Amino acid sequence: MSSWWIEPQDDHDEDTSVKDMTQNTTLSTPLDLTRIRADFPILTPKDGERPLAYLDSAASSQKPQAVIDAIRNYYEHDNANVHRGVYALAERSTEAYEQARRTVATFFGTKPKQIIFTRNTTEAINLVARTWADANLKQGDIIVLSEMEHHSNLVPWQLAAQRSGASLEFMFVTDDGLLDLDDLDRHLATGRVKLVATCHVSNMLGTINPVEEIIARAHAADALVLLDGAQSAPHLPVDLTALDVDFYTVSGHKMCGPMGSGFLYGKLEHFEAMPPFLGGGDMIRTVGLRESTWADLPAKFEAGTPSVADAVGFAASCDYISAVSMDAIRQHEIALTDYAWNQLLELPDVTVYGPPPALRSGAISFNIAGAHPHDVASILDEDAVCIRAGHHCTQPLHARYDLDASARASFYLYNTTDDIDRLITGLRKVRSIFA
Repeated sequence: MSSWWIEPQDDHDEDTSVKDMTQNTTLSTPLDLTRIRADFPILTPKDGERPLAYLDSAASSQKPQAVIDAIRNYYEHDNANVHRGVYALAERSTEAYEQARRTVATFFGTKPKQIIFTRNTTEAINLVARTWADANLKQGDIIVLSEMEHHSNLVPWQLAAQRSGASLEFMFVTDDGLLDLDDLDRHLATGRVKLVATCHVSNMLGTINPVEEIIARAHAADALVLLDGAQSAPHLPVDLTALDVDFYTVSGHKMCGPMGSGFLYGKLEHFEAMPPFLGGGDMIRTVGLRESTWADLPAKFEAGTPSVADAVGFAASCDYISAVSMDAIRQHEIALTDYAWNQLLELPDVTVYGPPPALRSGAISFNIAGAHPHDVASILDEDAVCIRAGHHCTQPLHARYDLDASARASFYLYNTTDDIDRLITGLRKVRSIFA
């Protein structure tokens, strides 16, 4: 068993729940949090510093030493341009890049040629919107989105609809933060839906959407499905082959990987039929003065020199998460979310948005009456508690709840009940200031 786990004890041994570092609260978790937190250099306080209570992993996660070392090792020992040189260094660099692709593909249950490396989820969605959508959408077609989409899964489709004459329709959000699938059925019944594009997990509400059901209903109506996996890939086990989704997008920096790393997954029949996204080196087979032909997958969609070190770091993050166990991470986050949810509900003047813990991932958005979220975040920062404040790139969803902004705490494998207790203590301080 991995050393990131707490070894189970028999009934006569001491309680195996993890105690937080400053309180006597216990949290039932399968993870060895002391070991895990030691893997993240930024969480180890320097002399005189207070440890970070980092509660903004939905924006970007922290990086373990293994990922940092992998990037440094690449630049120190293997750095060269890929797919070009025949000398040993270039061949090592190419192998490191393609091994990274194989590692990521294995982690997500698919084939390497179905992994197109991108800088992030935003770029991956735009790739589909500028290739598949431009080649396939026409006047009268429908793209179905949801009211809870991140701007990155909304704006590209607005632009695609403007270019093609297609229209946008929506699955709306219920008062308790769930998608209304009756809206989906109503749109699919028209026979004009070409694509359903929605988030797997909401970055504001934390809602885990019933994507298997959405995919089945869309496919029954001959529509494709794109899932924004930015908030699900770090927190939920994802097997892309079993999921049967047409396109899936991931940002590596939200799952312990480096910024500038991510990928687009797609079914091979879609990738093979789609035109290229960017033109230039490495995506070509032959080039003439007036026309060119394209390389095989995945090179067809990876023009120019790639960020090899970021791909290597992304693969290292997949290895790290695999060693810890995604199932264990999910169990840990369920316990943390339930603990935070109950603590927040006990605070007067606090409104929490979205479904209960059983239906959400590890992100909770909330507001305190009379205090702007930016003020809340600034006051918490005085005690090294890091949360998000603003509209979280979900302005339409905030408008749905008649909000300009909200505060958001989000959790990951390295968070403890102490982090949440410090959050709650800080929120009490906010209430006292704004009372």
